[in-house]
Amino acid sequence: MQGCRGVSEQGTPARPAGGVRYPLVYEGARDWLRGALVCTAAGAFLAFVGAFGMEAAPLDRRLLYWIPLMLAGGVIGTVFARMVFRSPWFASRPALACLTVAVAMTPPLALVVWSWTNLFFDRGWVLMHLVYNLGPVAVVSAAMTTISYFMERRPRETHAAPAGSAPPRFLERLPTKLKGATLYAVEAEDHYLRIHTDRGSDLILMRLSDAIGELEGIEGAQTHRSWWVAKEAVDDVARGDGRATFVLKNGIEAPVSRTYARTLREEGWY
Repeated sequence: MQGCRGVSEQGTPARPAGGVRYPLVYEGARDWLRGALVCTAAGAFLAFVGAFGMEAAPLDRRLLYWIPLMLAGGVIGTVFARMVFRSPWFASRPALACLTVAVAMTPPLALVVWSWTNLFFDRGWVLMHLVYNLGPVAVVSAAMTTISYFMERRPRETHAAPAGSAPPRFLERLPTKLKGATLYAVEAEDHYLRIHTDRGSDLILMRLSDAIGELEGIEGAQTHRSWWVAKEAVDDVARGDGRATFVLKNGIEAPVSRTYARTLREEGWY
């Protein structure tokens, strides 16, 4: 039931240490409203299909049972998602992160389900029923976490460092011929990264997800699953076939995936 984006957030940006923003670490009232609608829709679906043997109950009762539970699942899942996805290690391993969130939230959510079921249907408070809830709750939690992750994927962003801060760690990895160059973009090529600068390009052995974690201190974002681009490097925007492409100051073209296009547009990239 996790990942229902939108059940408890203030309006200010919630960013992990270092300023990188990750999926399921939610920002803004609009995000939370959308998440609440997702939770409500999921609850309505479970009510209409009579999930988990509830088909004999009247539909209105099923709706009143499932929708509050799904919203509660969104709250609990969000708490754990904020803890898990704020870790750069987990953020670069989304499958493991989603699994961790689902496993972590299952016990407390199972307790909520057990309590709500007993109150709603006036059933006996049998502890063994709490144990029985663990399996179904885990299944629904895993499903909602996965759905929410794919619905809410955002480009990983990096942010300019305050004056006087140490340079980004990634710059220490630049090959000798590129030392001191202005970094424009980083492109993944198999197990390597091609570093694009104002002095040319070169390859290093590194994963893009790890590189983005070390690029904090430069204003930029992931524009595609295999590209990170410095915002100041964008010279123009080309469009074609419904897609945008960033033209960098050195003439290199960096693709913008549809997954990240809306967020980048909202944040003023183009």
